[in-house]
Amino acid sequence: MENTKPEYIISTLEKQKMFFATQTTKNLSYRKEALKKLLRSVEEHEQLLAQALWEDLHKSYEEAYLTEISLVKAEIKNHIRHLRKWTKPQCKLSPLALFPSSSKIVTEPLGNALIMAPWNYPFLLLFGPLIGAISAGCCAMLKPSPYVPHVSTVMQKMIESVFPSEYIAVCQGNREVNTCLLEQKFDIIFFTGSPALGKIVMTAAAKNLTPVVLELGGKSPCIVHSDADIQTAAKRIAWGKCLNAGQTCIAPDYLLVQENMKDAFIEAFKKAINELYKDDIKENRHFVRLVTDKAYSRVKQYLSDGNAVVGGHFDDNQRFIEPTILENVSPESPVMQEEIFGPILPLLTYKTLDEAITFINKRPKPLALYAFAKKSTAKAIIHQTSSGGACINDTIMHIVNHSLPFGGVGNSGLGKYHGKLSVDAFSNKRSLVTTPTLIDLPVRYMPYKFFALMKKIL
Repeated sequence: MENTKPEYIISTLEKQKMFFATQTTKNLSYRKEALKKLLRSVEEHEQLLAQALWEDLHKSYEEAYLTEISLVKAEIKNHIRHLRKWTKPQCKLSPLALFPSSSKIVTEPLGNALIMAPWNYPFLLLFGPLIGAISAGCCAMLKPSPYVPHVSTVMQKMIESVFPSEYIAVCQGNREVNTCLLEQKFDIIFFTGSPALGKIVMTAAAKNLTPVVLELGGKSPCIVHSDADIQTAAKRIAWGKCLNAGQTCIAPDYLLVQENMKDAFIEAFKKAINELYKDDIKENRHFVRLVTDKAYSRVKQYLSDGNAVVGGHFDDNQRFIEPTILENVSPESPVMQEEIFGPILPLLTYKTLDEAITFINKRPKPLALYAFAKKSTAKAIIHQTSSGGACINDTIMHIVNHSLPFGGVGNSGLGKYHGKLSVDAFSNKRSLVTTPTLIDLPVRYMPYKFFALMKKIL
């Protein structure tokens, strides 16, 4: 894939700034029509997109639709349905000191947005933020990942078929293109990727005091307590870990299993994997491959950080790694220090719940946390920990609800989106006080003749 030239980036951004200055994108009807165009483009290119996801990631049509295409379509429809309500000025009570004024909060677009997406869910994580940018009334420059060239090409075709470049534009290429983009002055940057790259983006944004939304990652813990339904826990954890071959920012990244449940859980996990993929998982079309040779080699190295009690097999020619549980893992080993982004689960045990909670709280705050236990136990876990999102007796599924915020906390991210929060992410909440001129009370003016009275009132 050819790199987008710096000249194009600079000139297109200037055109987008000029277009935004016309106030066109602030029109609610314009924004809703843009969302409808985007939806039509998704529907028209669905098969091409699904084929591209297969070519880049070996992602089946079913998984592509359920984890990416359907979520984008649902998000667009949600925005079309509620946009007027979400962007309507909010009237607020005015204090006595402002009498006879009225007060409102007005939602206005930040301006020109840069959206940078990763490769693991390349369609969802580019178009998801784009929906928020369009709804807010921004212009946007999009940067897909170069590691999924087929998907990136289709997405560019989708955008160019419905939007002029002075409104929405796509830039393709490697880190040189990223660097060029980050050198420009945008009004907001929305980045999804690793914490390491997030720091680079934030540093670049700081030079222009550009606000950022950072959707990062981390090591999302999964607690299995002794009062959990082991069979259900194992099946839902196996599904959440194997989805996209573990290349999911909110995938369970390590297991904390109460020690008296370890053997039962391992057996239940083996059973769950067999139910999901039958006998030959490598030949099952629903099991995704690692995206590049580099990614495969990195994940494969983690197999040496413990003993495989489930799985452990791999195939270099196919970039295939079998769903694997590792035990006898040191908390200081690479597999417990780095986000895995592959189908490997280190398993550690604990004696008491306090021990597990302390272990989690000593580490950077994760993007997600999963607690498998009875309701009272699970609530105690959630109450005593912090994460971007969480599920009780499930994995991943909190991302499906468009009314819930999605994002990290601390090292796992900055800012939230989905639904109304996507609009808020690309907007400025502007305070507005309107004061009539027919009445002009003298009490606020120098020399403050009514100070004694005002002091009693205020």
